[in-house]
Amino acid sequence: MKRTSAMKTLLPSFLVTVVVATTAHAGTVMDDIKASDKLVCLVNPNSPGFSIPDSQGVFQGFNTDFCRMAAAGILGDAEKVDIRGVGFSDSLKTLVARGAHVASRSITETGTRDADPALAFVATTFYDGQGFMVPKSLGVSSAKELKGATVCAEDGSTTLLTLADWFSDRGMSYRVENIADKTARLEAFFSGKCDVYASDVTALNSDRLLSDKPDDYVILPEIISNEPLALVTQPDQELESAVFWAFQVMLNADKYGVTSKNVDEIMADIGNQPKAVNRLFAADGAAAEMATKLGLPADWAYRVIKQVGAYSEVFDRHLGQETPFKLDRAKTINASFDDGGLMYAYPIR
Repeated sequence: MKRTSAMKTLLPSFLVTVVVATTAHAGTVMDDIKASDKLVCLVNPNSPGFSIPDSQGVFQGFNTDFCRMAAAGILGDAEKVDIRGVGFSDSLKTLVARGAHVASRSITETGTRDADPALAFVATTFYDGQGFMVPKSLGVSSAKELKGATVCAEDGSTTLLTLADWFSDRGMSYRVENIADKTARLEAFFSGKCDVYASDVTALNSDRLLSDKPDDYVILPEIISNEPLALVTQPDQELESAVFWAFQVMLNADKYGVTSKNVDEIMADIGNQPKAVNRLFAADGAAAEMATKLGLPADWAYRVIKQVGAYSEVFDRHLGQETPFKLDRAKTINASFDDGGLMYAYPIR
């Protein structure tokens, strides 16, 4: 949740924004979600593994499952979500204009973005870094060989700033093709208009799959930035808390070996489960107490796990070793803290 928002001091010219943000923190966004019985969530319109329409036009992917997580936790039903594919800049504008409740589309949390009173960065769902993709035919094996290259990058993204820093620090010239539309950007790269495509490494792996010949492209070894990719909501303390703790339920489930497949068996024998599992799922547990305070379904934690799954399930389902990404979560920084990664489960007690 946006822990600093209440302490921000804004100039008088921003008084209108302050009124809107203060009102939102009173819970009006949650009221809107409950009144409409639907959560509106923004995702990337075409990102294999993260968010892409299936044959029925329904968005599927790693990021879309956090939209469903929020709906399951708040409304008790993961299907009560309106998932909309929008471009990067439009997603932030839509949140600011209160046209959606949540964005789950690999948005990097930065200081200036978090300082915006109309946005709330809630939880990091994936830790990433910016990299470079090039055609194999370019014949380079390191980003240090990219002097004078033309780079395709997304308009309005942190990618442009990181590129400027990286090339400047090394005294290397480059040219950028600053293209907002992803389809046009990829077309420019795959057609040879750009020598290099720059984005987060996971996005590069995803976008590479959109080529007719994915094997013709390679991702260079350099990772040149830190990119904490976060869930973003409208500012509303109840909404921020509900989304943040629903994500923590998924991480805690991982920690204690609870999955969508065994949660019913665990619930049937809840009296004999470890105390931490009781706090998650028992009728008199901490999660049930949180439900009362946050206005969530009494069994919200169970519904998140049953309907969406633990974090590892979501990761493996869309990015794991049985997918085109072939990622072993345990070997990434998105592993559990207990396994040396950065995913740290906050205690629910």
